[in-house]
Amino acid sequence: MKKTLIYALIIVILAILGLLCYVIYSNIQGGKEIDMGDKKILIAYYSYNGNTRAVAEKIQNLTNGDLFEIKPKKEYSKDYNEVVSLAEEEKQKDIRPELVDNGNVKDYDIIFVGTPVWWYTMAGPVKTFLSKNDFSGKIIVPFCTHGGGGASATYTDMQNLAKGATVTEGYTTYEDSAKESEIRAWINKLKL
Repeated sequence: MKKTLIYALIIVILAILGLLCYVIYSNIQGGKEIDMGDKKILIAYYSYNGNTRAVAEKIQNLTNGDLFEIKPKKEYSKDYNEVVSLAEEEKQKDIRPELVDNGNVKDYDIIFVGTPVWWYTMAGPVKTFLSKNDFSGKIIVPFCTHGGGGASATYTDMQNLAKGATVTEGYTTYEDSAKESEIRAWINKLKL
């Protein structure tokens, strides 16, 4: 009888410890949280080779926001070296390529803005998007993908172009290595 009671007590204690470990692990990983209440969410992104799009889609999956692809009227070459040269010229001359559609940000409270990092800042189409819209009173949540140089000046440059907006801490990932659990933890940490 005593042995049965001791075994039952051990099982209960192990179950409680298991539950506690699960709760702690969930909180460390960013938990489930996210929600964002009744705020309208837009995920605007430019993606050259699909890496930034993949992050945008993960954010959309977590937030149920609306996706908007920033598209230049004249598509960039598929030749990587040509794009590198053109991106450098766009940066040096502050060229902002014309877009197919400048988007509609006025109906949104929170705007996630995604870009690949080109020459230590955002891609030209994202500069155009930020400069052609009024972000007064909006929250901009930046994210970027890079090939080895990190975010560099991307988030500072976004803040400078999006006058009147609050720009939060960004999410930076190497090429296509973004994990949904990391994105969830980042969004939860922002307390939007």
